[in-house]
Amino acid sequence: MTEEQENVLIVDDEESIRRFLRLRLSENGRYCQEASNAQEALDILNGDSIISLVILDIGMRGKSGLALLPEIIAGYPDTAVIMATAATNINTAIECMKQGADDYITKPFNYEEIKLSVNRALEKRKLELEIREYQQHLEDKVTEQSGRIRASYLNSIRALVYALEAKDQYTSGHSQRVADISAAIAKELHLPQESIDKVVLAGLVHDIGKIGIKESVLNKPGALTEEERSHVQKHPEIGERIMGPIADDEEILQIIRHHHGFFNGRGYPDELQGYQLPLGARILAVADAYEAMTSERPYRRAMSDEAACSELIRCKETQFDPEVVDAFLRCKDNI
Repeated sequence: MTEEQENVLIVDDEESIRRFLRLRLSENGRYCQEASNAQEALDILNGDSIISLVILDIGMRGKSGLALLPEIIAGYPDTAVIMATAATNINTAIECMKQGADDYITKPFNYEEIKLSVNRALEKRKLELEIREYQQHLEDKVTEQSGRIRASYLNSIRALVYALEAKDQYTSGHSQRVADISAAIAKELHLPQESIDKVVLAGLVHDIGKIGIKESVLNKPGALTEEERSHVQKHPEIGERIMGPIADDEEILQIIRHHHGFFNGRGYPDELQGYQLPLGARILAVADAYEAMTSERPYRRAMSDEAACSELIRCKETQFDPEVVDAFLRCKDNI
């Protein structure tokens, strides 16, 4: 922490008291300013100088120190406050400390007591500022480290996606496009940003399980046999197992597992039905189907946008969640 000069503001309506305190505190190298009333004190506090400590008279005429204290505590939390009071007002001074004052001194003043009180209040203030600075530094470090971890995490995921796309030439860019479409649908449905982020992440890796599928099956130009189809249908479960140690997020893993679920319960792997399917999976199902239909595949040509949308509409209530299909149709031109 950078050392700063200790500026003390003495607030009292008696000039002799202000002069006494100023002379004695200045002997220790502290810079002192004076205010004879509450408004002068606020003007100085609002100035360019940082006031380390206010010595505030409880019973001064006009707006009392008792009334001014809450304003200082609320408006200048880094400023320590010592209340100055007549010996008969001890209970009032203690009440001020309950409201946030650091200490009190009694009139007539004993300089040794003043010095002790001032040193104690300033040491406490210094410690509190150092703790806050340390906490802020720690928070910044944690934020920075979290950013690095997240970047590394995303890079690992992208590396897995690239490995998949290198294996299947027809899916190059497919995962990113599915993630983009899923994000647009999620926004159209007014999902919170955290949920959108999870849908996007699941979209990027939804087909990662195809790493475990034979290339001869993935790239087969003709229709698949029943055995081959069953083999391909294992990729959501494989993807969930691959991503489990990496994602460590059950919502993302469930989206990956169920992105081939059907709204009528005839999908795979678990035949969940309707709203039993995670919303993210229902979003991904629409995005995945549209992207696949409008892309070239080894076994068929790409469909037109119009034909793909017609197919989505036709399969509402059976394969797809109607609300998700409608959201896609509303936002697709902006994707």
